[in-house]
Amino acid sequence: MSLPEGVQRREFDGGEALATRGEPVYGEPVVDGWRRWDAHRSKLGATFAHGLDTGLSGGNGVLYLGAANGTTVSHVADFAGPTYAVEFAPRPVRDLLEVAEDRPNLFPLLKDARKPETYAHVVEAGLDAVVQDVATRGQADVALANRRFLREDGRFVGAIKARSEDVTREPEAVFEDVLDRLREGYEVLGTARLEPHHDDHLAVVATPK
Repeated sequence: MSLPEGVQRREFDGGEALATRGEPVYGEPVVDGWRRWDAHRSKLGATFAHGLDTGLSGGNGVLYLGAANGTTVSHVADFAGPTYAVEFAPRPVRDLLEVAEDRPNLFPLLKDARKPETYAHVVEAGLDAVVQDVATRGQADVALANRRFLREDGRFVGAIKARSEDVTREPEAVFEDVLDRLREGYEVLGTARLEPHHDDHLAVVATPK
């Protein structure tokens, strides 16, 4: 699997881990300017660790949905181009603003990812990638609604959280339903379960139809 330019496997405390170059954000180890990317705290990091080919590359423009307080999106901004970070909750956005102080290409947006029309005037069209990590029912609907920002051959890279969709059903059944809905607007290129890093999560890579 090829990693994006700007993401490398580096040695930390005698073990190998993914890393990006940038200012530390969440207490992660830094060696020679490289920040350890903790796959146990990042669904995208786990997606890379599991070998799924995301199609992401260095310098890409990215829309990140569900940025929270910036743990993962900070790594994305380290290797990507313009990075639009959408987060619904005001408290995490305050942390996100601090992360953005060291990353001029990171643009925090206090918005609801289910309502892309509220930030369509800010986020450029024709982006290379949409990365999604939202804890809400209707995760495929969020992906479909934000498809408008992707270029024709762009990539959707998401983590489906089974327990956010339906805590009463088996995860595999939930994943199938979400993928079926996602296929209404995307061609699914690959999937991978994210255990042991994240229980009941499925990583998905897709491209617009």
